[in-house]
Amino acid sequence: MPDSKLVTVTRRLAKDLGKLSFSEPTAYVYNPLVYARAPHEVYLERYGKTRGRVVLMGMNPGPFGMAQTGVPFGDVALVRDFLGIEARVDKPEAEHPARQILGFACQRSEVSGTRLWGWARDRFGTANAFFERFFVVNYCPLAFLEASGKNRTPDKLPVAEREPLLATCDRALGELVAELQPSLVIGVGAFAESSARRALSGQSVPIGTILHPSPASPQANKGWAGLAEKQLRALGVKL
Repeated sequence: MPDSKLVTVTRRLAKDLGKLSFSEPTAYVYNPLVYARAPHEVYLERYGKTRGRVVLMGMNPGPFGMAQTGVPFGDVALVRDFLGIEARVDKPEAEHPARQILGFACQRSEVSGTRLWGWARDRFGTANAFFERFFVVNYCPLAFLEASGKNRTPDKLPVAEREPLLATCDRALGELVAELQPSLVIGVGAFAESSARRALSGQSVPIGTILHPSPASPQANKGWAGLAEKQLRALGVKL
């Protein structure tokens, strides 16, 4: 059986990202498209084939989410129990001792992932019902860590490192959207929205935004699901 277009795009993205280099204070770069390729591609093949849906797009992997499971916002328990995905996860080439990649053996929760996928479960009941209407991607698949173990987001990279990274991710996003033909692309957070507007400026797809479910957001901590649903309805998304 030939690989799907989404798999082809993400394998090429992983290869292109492997050519980039990053310097201090970035000390470790995790690319789950490589070491967690198995569960990532199960996700794409199982849930990525329907066109015309709403695409929710995050920024980049969290250390206890996609960095562990290869699935966007991929909290281990919800990926396994709600999405029904569990597959082999290897190790990145270099690993921070305090941010080890344990795959589906990871005991830590990813709060953003528990909020997003927990909402999907509570609202739609089953993964298939959710994916009839939505698909979830990350703009940048790389996780960046400082020597201290602190997470470093792509917007904090120096210009000389950020620009080739964004150009590479822009190309891949354009290819994914051309294949998915979404009715709407929604950036989960401001960085994702601005990335979508830049990368998709040549396509006619409408773009919006909702609040990011990060625990660093005081608004999200007051009840992310309710706020996100209000924003989705304002964008014309029926729930």
